[in-house]
Amino acid sequence: MRIKFNDFFKEELTVYEIQSALEKGEITSKELVMYYLSRIAKYDQSGSKLNSILEINPDAIFIAEALDHERKTKGIRGPLHGIPILLKDNIETNDSMHTSAGTLALENYLSNRDAFLVEKLRQSGAVIMGKTNMTELANGMATKMWAGYSARGGQVLNPYGDADLFVGGSSTGSAVAVAANLTVLSVGTETDASILSPAIQNSVVGIKPTVGLISRTGIIPFTYSQDTAGPFARTVTDAAILLSALTGVDKLDAATYKSDGIASHDYTSFLDSKGLKGARIGVFNKASNEYYNSGEYNENLFENVIQILKNEGTEVIEDIEIPSFYSDWSWGVNKYELKHSLENYLSRLPSYIPVHSIKELIEFNKKHEGQALKYGQDKLEERQFLTNTLRDPEYLNAKLDDLYLSQEMGIDYALKEYNLDAILFPSYIGSTISAKAGYPSIAVPAGYMKNGRPFGITFASTAFSEGTLIKLAFAFEQATKSRKAPEL
Repeated sequence: MRIKFNDFFKEELTVYEIQSALEKGEITSKELVMYYLSRIAKYDQSGSKLNSILEINPDAIFIAEALDHERKTKGIRGPLHGIPILLKDNIETNDSMHTSAGTLALENYLSNRDAFLVEKLRQSGAVIMGKTNMTELANGMATKMWAGYSARGGQVLNPYGDADLFVGGSSTGSAVAVAANLTVLSVGTETDASILSPAIQNSVVGIKPTVGLISRTGIIPFTYSQDTAGPFARTVTDAAILLSALTGVDKLDAATYKSDGIASHDYTSFLDSKGLKGARIGVFNKASNEYYNSGEYNENLFENVIQILKNEGTEVIEDIEIPSFYSDWSWGVNKYELKHSLENYLSRLPSYIPVHSIKELIEFNKKHEGQALKYGQDKLEERQFLTNTLRDPEYLNAKLDDLYLSQEMGIDYALKEYNLDAILFPSYIGSTISAKAGYPSIAVPAGYMKNGRPFGITFASTAFSEGTLIKLAFAFEQATKSRKAPEL
């Protein structure tokens, strides 16, 4: 590579640092995109071979040049003007990039629409630079499939360790690309832990919002009840900037209607370095022995988190109870809604795509077994013969139980019982109960284990409490400054 970048590009960059340099004319958005493309070439597809990127937008440099021109002639649209962003491969874009959710069957699918959130990003002046690798079908393929693997893209690797270090799923590529400084920001999606888990494992900030804060239109679905997109960033500030750009009521997504007048359009207003002072945070640390022995938990690091909260003036209520946390959760919602939502999605695909139903997808994978079925497809096969009407008693009862147990006997119960602003979980052990409730969580780095493996925490609360969670996470981040870049 012959191009040389100026000294500005030596360190990880924040959105505000980039905007300042762009305004001063020290760099251009075109140079910024070129810088990240060079890092993708150096570390993602060679060198460390992180394998987090599936596609590059061939128009990215042209888009950046146009935004540079607009900056000079009309001014900027906002903080994301000219900022490169990567999208998970299940988010549709109306351009030259494909949307496949990591499957071979959809590797040639070109959408004729932008997802609603992509429209929002384009309006904000962001540069959609590419698509990221992911766990195939958002972990809807096979029980034994390793997180971060897709038949189309292969295995995503964790930049903080060797090939065996857990990378988190299923928005793995989005998290790794941010952690390894292959982009400024990225967007992932979550049904249960798919943002929180890779954020924790790769030492970045991940926000799983309230279901309905961000439109799901134009995203290959997994469930109706739990799916949401959300931001990845290296700082809470940058995550808040991206979240602000993604929100909005979409007439095609009924879940977003409830956010009208509630959602903030500027989550940076909640960035308060003293945000922990006077806050009441309940500590939940009663997960299974399997978790505590898994290598993801570090007692000393978690105790240090609690001490920092106390030092910052937080009222910490330790060992809180969440009655439904120990429930034997039914997975009927996920099982039936994947069948219904994916079947509907596939049925609407253009005629040139080889599959239009789950049955056809299963048969396609069998015909391409060598490439498509490294881990099998037992999850797909299990759903193939389910009814497709969402009237099954198992489904309806599971949906009602999920809401009651996760909300009234779960998150909301604990918040009310202990008069809390938020609940603190080690790692992402609260992901399931928050996901079933449709409630928000934010994951932030909280140190590293002796072997270099990242450790993180999650703050969770009730519906549309993103502002509170961002305030707490930002204050914690400012008090600790614990994140370190990986050595590539």
